[in-house]
Amino acid sequence: MAIFDFKKEYKNLYLPKNKPVIIDVPTMRFIMVDGKGDPNTSPFYKEAVEVLYGLSYFIKMNKGGGTQPEGYFDYVVPPLEGLWWFEGKPFDGSVIGRKEEFNWVMMIRQPEFVTTEVFENAKVTLLKKKPKLNTSIARLEDFTEGLCAQIMHIGSYDEEPSTVAVLEEFIEKNGYRTEMTGLRQHHEIYLGDPRKIAPEKLKTVIRHPIVSL
Repeated sequence: MAIFDFKKEYKNLYLPKNKPVIIDVPTMRFIMVDGKGDPNTSPFYKEAVEVLYGLSYFIKMNKGGGTQPEGYFDYVVPPLEGLWWFEGKPFDGSVIGRKEEFNWVMMIRQPEFVTTEVFENAKVTLLKKKPKLNTSIARLEDFTEGLCAQIMHIGSYDEEPSTVAVLEEFIEKNGYRTEMTGLRQHHEIYLGDPRKIAPEKLKTVIRHPIVSL
């Protein structure tokens, strides 16, 4: 049986073109970690990402014996995602000199069979195997993003403002406006590993929540 790949099955969510589109994002389940500060220098950011991947891969691989979750199917762990905002300031993609001010939520999507029980068991069991990993910082949450506009950004993260400008122009021309509240914030989905891919080749989905004018 083929391994389920969320990116291939839901191309509208994960593989947009480099031209903006409107999309209604359904409710999805995520493991999330909240944080603040510059992701390039914050030890907590590094820890958050390690915990997210640790739990996500533990749940994926936990398919043998009598501990396999009900409804389990084999799948590719979905990509890392991030929600980013500045307190009291609209996000225009410009982050130079402002990264210390970031509020963020890093997250990885989970299959629907990942219930609260499955998640809590994974935290406890993973902690026994990796006692230095602080799994208590993670939570499981269903997130309904709703109506959004999105675009594929190709290039380094610091070059996102030009892509955000294209996205915002598209939103306005189509009779909408960006409205960021709660978890509906500037949203990035990372389709490449910056440790392995040249900055100019990185692919990042950029998504903004919108409402009608």
